[in-house]
Amino acid sequence: MVKDTRPAGSAGGRRRTVALGAALGGCALVAAGTAPAAAHPAGPGRETAYVALGDSYTSGPGIPRQVDTACGRSDHNYPSLVAARRQVAAFTDVSCGGATTAEMWRAQGGNPPQLDALDRRTDLVTVQIGGNDIGFGTIIGTCARLAAQDPAGNPCERSYRVSGHDQLTLTIARTAPKVDRVLRAVHARAPHARVVVVGYPDLLPDDGNGCFPQVPFAKGDFPYLRDTGKRLNLMLRLVAAVNRAEYADTYGPTVGHDMCKAPADRWIEPLQPASPAAPAHPNVKGEAAMAEAVLNRLDAGRGRN
Repeated sequence: MVKDTRPAGSAGGRRRTVALGAALGGCALVAAGTAPAAAHPAGPGRETAYVALGDSYTSGPGIPRQVDTACGRSDHNYPSLVAARRQVAAFTDVSCGGATTAEMWRAQGGNPPQLDALDRRTDLVTVQIGGNDIGFGTIIGTCARLAAQDPAGNPCERSYRVSGHDQLTLTIARTAPKVDRVLRAVHARAPHARVVVVGYPDLLPDDGNGCFPQVPFAKGDFPYLRDTGKRLNLMLRLVAAVNRAEYADTYGPTVGHDMCKAPADRWIEPLQPASPAAPAHPNVKGEAAMAEAVLNRLDAGRGRN
């Protein structure tokens, strides 16, 4: 069996720690649209064995047709759409709602450890993970609860910064080594695979304007939460680059289709969905938009992150 990680004290482990630390240290300085390029040879290739790993943003809870209700997995999620368009011969989707990086190695109910779906024949892997590690659900619940006390202010931001440091920024930084470990394990188990890290879509208005009470966050917390989402995506982009993986940006293509938009225009449902989808998750249009982002990344060829 190929080991998933090298000892922390090895020369390779020390170099990786330095590189990852440098990448995270640059989060405040690197623009969301730029990052080091991944070290891939040129040429888009054509994949035959595709495995999708991820959480509920990958699985598509509530979107018809649900093929695994325990994991909230839809046959119209973005991996299914990518597999159909790429005409892959073998497609395995083990994404599962509620998954964290830990579920890459451990079973989640009836869903086996997600990494177990990989082997040396796998030649395409998409990975969308990290949102539950930083506590997406808890953040939404906390910010909605605090908004009732001060709808015109920024009570959620103040709460997460009460210690003098932004706790969500620190949590994102602490999640980076977990995502790093996942990507190293993917490479170890599927050494010939093209690996694409998929970012998270735009949940809130990119201009920072709110839509209380449709989305029950305080006015001043909308830009704070928007920036938190951008920090998460930037971390994923940087960790992908450190690990010779590509990055599919789903934030940019979904700007203007966030939870605050009218039902006909939004690709992310609010906390009370009007279309079949989980609250604060992509609907079928959102999954299609993420599929296009992944397909564009694949068609662009390797070597450009």
